This record gives sequence, C-alpha cells and structure tokens, in this order.
Amino acid sequence: MDLSTWLAFVAASLALLVIPGPTVLMAISYSLSRGPRVAFATVAGVTLGDILAMTASLAGLGALVLASATLFTVLKWVGAAYLVFLGVTMLRSADRAALGEVAQVSGESARVFRHACTVTAL
Repeated sequence: MDLSTWLAFVAASLALLVIPGPTVLMAISYSLSRGPRVAFATVAGVTLGDILAMTASLAGLGALVLASATLFTVLKWVGAAYLVFLGVTMLRSADRAALGEVAQVSGESARVFRHACTVTAL
C-alpha cells in the first residue's frame, strides 16, 4: 500500500472515530440517566457486541452478506427496525425525574446489557 492510500485510510478512520454513532450516544444516555451501574453494563454490552461482530466478520459472514444483496437488505432493515424500536421504547419510558436526579431501577442492568450488545453487533 502506498503512502497516499495509507494516509487517506488513516484520515477516513480518524473522521469516523470522532463522529459519535448510535452506540456512543446510547452509552452516554444510559450513563447520564441511569447511573454508574447501568453505564458499566452498557460498556460491557458494547464490548461483547463488538467481539461478536468481529468474530462473525472473521468467520466470513461479511463476505456471505455482501454476496447476497437480498440478505444484506434484510439485515439492514432488521437493524434499522431494532434501532427505531429502541428509540421509541426509550421515549415512551422516559423518566420524569427532576434534572440532576439519577433513576435507579433494579434489574435494569441486564436489559441494558442485552440492548447494548444487540445494537453494537448489528
């Protein structure tokens, strides 16, 4: 790989790292509204989701999806529908707590962990 191609790749990668995606926004949202326990569950879920996505890619799932336009479209729409579902769920269950208060809900960490893992893996 020549230097100009490598520099273009580095610049594009840095630009993507600076722009927060849905996972970063979800982690910030959960940590600010639900406290540190849920924030740690979010980070753990994101980590596992990244590992699952990388493993699937290394196993050749990415090449299989790229080979089938229909499968790619279905996966894309399933992921988008799940993200919309999560957004609507968060809006409907928005806590009416006063500013600065942190809502502590027992058993929520496991649910947040599953959501973070699924969002990241998709």
